[in-house]
Amino acid sequence: MIDTAKIKVKAGKGGDGRVSFRREKYIPRGGPDGGDGGSGGSVYFVADHNKATLVDFHTRPLFKADSGEQGGARNMTGISGEDLYIKVPTGTLVYEITPDGEKLIGDLVKGGQTLMVARGGKGGKGNNRFKSSVNQAPTQYTPGGKGEEKELKLEIKLLADIGLIGLPNAGKSTLINQMTRANAKVANYPFTTLSPNLGTLQLKNGQTVVIADIPGLIEGASAGKGLGDDFLRHVERTRVLVHLIDVYPEGDALSIYNVVRGELAAYGKDLERKLTDKPEIVVINKIDITEVRDMFEDIKDTFSIKKIEVYGISAATGEGVDVLIEVLTELFEKLPSQESFNVERPVKVFGIEDLPNKRMVFTDEVLDKKDEE
Repeated sequence: MIDTAKIKVKAGKGGDGRVSFRREKYIPRGGPDGGDGGSGGSVYFVADHNKATLVDFHTRPLFKADSGEQGGARNMTGISGEDLYIKVPTGTLVYEITPDGEKLIGDLVKGGQTLMVARGGKGGKGNNRFKSSVNQAPTQYTPGGKGEEKELKLEIKLLADIGLIGLPNAGKSTLINQMTRANAKVANYPFTTLSPNLGTLQLKNGQTVVIADIPGLIEGASAGKGLGDDFLRHVERTRVLVHLIDVYPEGDALSIYNVVRGELAAYGKDLERKLTDKPEIVVINKIDITEVRDMFEDIKDTFSIKKIEVYGISAATGEGVDVLIEVLTELFEKLPSQESFNVERPVKVFGIEDLPNKRMVFTDEVLDKKDEE
């Protein structure tokens, strides 16, 4: 799964203003009629449910919008450049890369949501704009403004309500298939899942939630070991974590739990929302096996010391899955809705031509110069 990409975007330049004079039969010395240039096209991102990865951005690192055309005679404004709309997967975070580092400028979480990432340049002024009682044949014009140019980093964080986490081969793919019929690949070896699988689950109250099967975590994953932190980012949006633990044949449930929790804590130490603060449900898998069933009560007692309730299921046979869904239903009835990440508001920079309350204020030095002229 290609879930990160770096690209450059360039908005279109504004068209230059035109210097032109009206020349018609019987009107040999008409006044100025040079039109304004057209505005440059802007660049937008659009969230699209039908896209899942950022693979397209690895083969096309630069996206450019059209520039505006030069103004025409007879006070005709040039044609504006066409805006460029780029589709990205829902759940895409957009960072602007600056000399001071990266800053989050957009979080596209809803289908059809748009984000302007580069504004097109304004069209220049034609010489018709400069005519006055003392300048009846102006040859002045202004060039079109430059379009914004930015370097961006795109990052997908899956829009899932529930994250299934655990060590490799714990049975996460089997469980998501059992709960949602996601048809995820299942095999009896570690790292069968190489990209997150998504499935839709209908809770007991009719509410629909999305489950993400996060590829197996190992000790050191937060530092890049194994599949590393490539997929830990997808845990960030989840509202609930389900720890799936396989203790057969000789696993220590509490030790396994602590390994996964340790990786969540290490990865999320600098995040605004700590992964270890998320509501969690601890589930022991393979309860249908006699050895696991026999040790289950001891496992519950061990976790009860930490005030953690443990549930037993069999992802293969479905035993205990209904109870797990009931627990999730009760939990989601109390949880707040999913929140977007905090985005930095862009700072609007005004030029002399587009001041919100345009009022020319001249200094004494400028006034003296104008008097001399």
